[in-house]
Amino acid sequence: MAEQLRLMAVHAHPDDESSKGAATMARYVAEGARVMVATCTGGERGSVLNPRMDRPEVWENISEIRRAEMDKAREILGVEQSWLGFVDSGLPEGDPLPPLPEGCFGLQDPEAAAIPLIKLIREFRPHVMTTYDENGGYPHPDHIMCHKVSVAAFDAAGDPERYPELGEPWQPMKLYYNSGWTRARMLALHEGMIAAGLESPYTEWLEKWNDREDRGDKITTRVECGEFFETRDDALRAHATQVDPDGFWFKIPLDLQQKVWPTEDFELARSLVDSPIPESDLFAGIRESVEAR
Repeated sequence: MAEQLRLMAVHAHPDDESSKGAATMARYVAEGARVMVATCTGGERGSVLNPRMDRPEVWENISEIRRAEMDKAREILGVEQSWLGFVDSGLPEGDPLPPLPEGCFGLQDPEAAAIPLIKLIREFRPHVMTTYDENGGYPHPDHIMCHKVSVAAFDAAGDPERYPELGEPWQPMKLYYNSGWTRARMLALHEGMIAAGLESPYTEWLEKWNDREDRGDKITTRVECGEFFETRDDALRAHATQVDPDGFWFKIPLDLQQKVWPTEDFELARSLVDSPIPESDLFAGIRESVEAR
């Protein structure tokens, strides 16, 4: 029997896995791969962004509710999931910004905080990992720390001299960064909405777009996954405290998305295999050797 392909997606909070690369994960699960989501924190300091859920009893039980939401999203996506056990830092606001809470994920030493992820990598043995870029995708302290921890774990997991107590070494072959919103993607969806005679939710965003923050030129890999956009949205809606089901994220009709921009996009950050760019598969350069075993 051929060895299963294995993908690990490392995320800062519950709900991040459903808004970044979820359709790609669902596609690979449908193709028979194993997919593991590593969630760094419990989202304990996250906001309640769904007006229907903004109630005292929700705030009082936010940790338990967010874990239950993660369980539901995991089932929808068909993935496995593991908590790394760190505490949400919250998103600091104000000028100047207040200090981060003592003991939170954003204040951890990255090398030390990588230890539970190294252990999980050695247990799950992923061929490919995904995480955030050095800016965290956006400058949330937990996203930035998630990047640091993921890179540290990617480098250490295959080294037999480091942390031998954490299990047999395993070296993932590729590391990707999730691509966030690029101007090209937003403009394509915006123009698609206008052409369809619909109001675009991106008009104001495009007017204020800062090209210095655009990483569209860094994209190396576009994974066709439009048929799984509905699964992605169902998983995101499972995080009911975090998204308004009638809100911004769901304004673009699925058929328009599938026509205009049917991919999820990634930046190849590290590769130990020959995988010519551009790619259409996170397992490019790996798939043939693994499936032949």
